[in-house]
Amino acid sequence: MFNHLREDISVVFERDPAARSTWEVLTTYPGVHALLIYRMSWRLWAMGLKWPARYLSFLGRWLTGIEIHPGATIGRRFFIDHGMGVVIGETAEIGDDCTLYHGVTLGGTSWRQGKRHPTLGRGVVVGAGAKILGPIIIGEGAKIGSNAVVVKDVPPGATAVGIPARILGSSKADQRENRAQQMGFSAYAISDDMNDPIVKAIHAMLDHASVTDQRIGLILGQMKKCGMEIEQDAAVADAFDVNYLNKIVD
Repeated sequence: MFNHLREDISVVFERDPAARSTWEVLTTYPGVHALLIYRMSWRLWAMGLKWPARYLSFLGRWLTGIEIHPGATIGRRFFIDHGMGVVIGETAEIGDDCTLYHGVTLGGTSWRQGKRHPTLGRGVVVGAGAKILGPIIIGEGAKIGSNAVVVKDVPPGATAVGIPARILGSSKADQRENRAQQMGFSAYAISDDMNDPIVKAIHAMLDHASVTDQRIGLILGQMKKCGMEIEQDAAVADAFDVNYLNKIVD
């Protein structure tokens, strides 16, 4: 237990720049306190002393604001930053080197016995307020964005954001940005680190609409050369300002 405690303290200094001293970490960090209480309650749970284990975890929740069921499985160098409102269910499994921020829930979606809670692989980071629900697997090194609601597996190394959470990909964004450069304007008008999939989807539709508008303009130009005159609603055409729409979406 003391080896775990040393690791718990050292990982605070690695992941929280606000930590100043070992004494400060030991006396003021609820995440460290919650883990210490969890390990004691987990031993009671493994010995078959279910009620004492649950009561000890109840006291831990009352003292720290962090609820960890004694039946959960937690690896080494686990860090809970701030911690208030964190809930970790009975059948949850957390790998080594994971990080959770305040308000995170590793919850279940069924009343049936058996595996009901998520499994986090090694090195997973879960942002504040995120909810990971059901017996799903979050792959090694994955990141879950703040306030995301995750109900499906997340591949290793991926980033999931949104409600319900969606997996971000960079390949389509790169293709659209290349097309935007060829067209002479920014199709997104957002920074490279923008990670909201809904915003990306809207920008992609605006991108497509702009390309379609250009193609229609070319077709009308060729028809005019052939002597065909087609009336256009100039007011509607002028109202479609891609750069302005991109900005208000952001």
